[in-house]
Amino acid sequence: MKAIKPFAADDYEGVKDWIFNLKLFGDVKLRLTVMEQLLARMGSPHKRLRVVHVGGTNGKGSTVAIISSVLEAAGYKVGMFTKPHLTNFTERISINGVQIPEARVIAMINGMLPAIEAVAASYQHPTFFELTAALMLKYFADEKVDFAVVEVGMGGRLDATNVVDALVCVITNISFEHTAVLGDTIEKIAAEKAGIIKEGGVLVTTSDDERALGVFRDVCAAKHARMFVAGKDIVFEKTKSGIDGQTFDMRVSYGRSFEALHTPLLGEYQITNAAAAIGAIETLRMRGIEIPESAIREGLAKVKWPGRLEIMQTSPYVVLDGAKDVLATQTLAAEVPKIFSYDKLVLVVSISRDKRMDEMMHDLLAIADYVVATRHKVKGRAIEPAELAKAAEAAGKPSTVVDDSKEAVREAMKIAGENGLVLVAGSIFVVGEARELWHPTVDFRWGREFNES
Repeated sequence: MKAIKPFAADDYEGVKDWIFNLKLFGDVKLRLTVMEQLLARMGSPHKRLRVVHVGGTNGKGSTVAIISSVLEAAGYKVGMFTKPHLTNFTERISINGVQIPEARVIAMINGMLPAIEAVAASYQHPTFFELTAALMLKYFADEKVDFAVVEVGMGGRLDATNVVDALVCVITNISFEHTAVLGDTIEKIAAEKAGIIKEGGVLVTTSDDERALGVFRDVCAAKHARMFVAGKDIVFEKTKSGIDGQTFDMRVSYGRSFEALHTPLLGEYQITNAAAAIGAIETLRMRGIEIPESAIREGLAKVKWPGRLEIMQTSPYVVLDGAKDVLATQTLAAEVPKIFSYDKLVLVVSISRDKRMDEMMHDLLAIADYVVATRHKVKGRAIEPAELAKAAEAAGKPSTVVDDSKEAVREAMKIAGENGLVLVAGSIFVVGEARELWHPTVDFRWGREFNES
């Protein structure tokens, strides 16, 4: 294999082209050998980290954000790794809310090139996500973070992040996703997700599906791991929910009880995500890690997770939500009418081709009065807007097609009127594009096209 020449410190385009070429080696490959070999040649940075590992189908990002916010409020230096990104690649890797600098990405990739070349020559070339995960682990180790809160990419058992020996792993809910890769039953998907459970480790889960829980119990028993379940070991009760967020009480059977906790994150399901986060925090306290109640309150109150039931403006309301699968659209359709008051709901929708469009549209159309079908710009991923408009018309909902997502939002605002609500949903990519109407991004170099297929 021809050696890769190191990139100049300001050669953003060169790095961009090189990373894009990694897609020739595949966007997603579930395997660990490449990561293990790559990290070994990089000095095994993952072995220098204390990790909280978060998997599941939905709610992973919110849970990672809450855990990170609480640990930061407790005075720790916290690395946070999530995917996909809304606007810029550097969103994925941050420390105490500060994204990794683009120049640092280039410098680190240059440092990783010999290891990448060696692994490519001796085994297989790393994929885009393997490169990203390795870069993240090295960055966090070099920066000597106190904790790394890491979101699983896909599945768990063979995910590139599953090289870590986590202090605690969290598995949120389980539903059908990536069935061609993870399996076509809840039990098979749960088994893949359960692969992040470590020998002698700890699992916190918010799943209420007995099929998944049965798999988790079996895996925990085989690995001598402890398992804590929201609704049983972590009991929570909403006391107030609305446009300002959620207030709730929580009791952790193996930890503390809390009254009147508050988070600004909208949607009652965020209380469940908070249960996962606080459940994980309490397992860290079992290990002697100091996290005062004040940090839990402050972390919950300050947490931010953009693009999830995010209000961009009022009159009309414009709400962005990255609901990208059937479970998410079901939840979104149930939550929006409970939170907001409006005369008319105008849906701006774009959905990726690998999703269950018919079921997602069924959920969203149940609350929509009008549909503006559009197309997100992540290359080759979006379903044709005409297909979405056809589904709307078949359900008796008037629709129009506006190919550009930002123009689609502008048109929807006109249709909604002052007392209406514009809901942008169906993909995190269309949400990221719409969000730039309120948060213009200047000179970002590694955008949404850097998200995996």
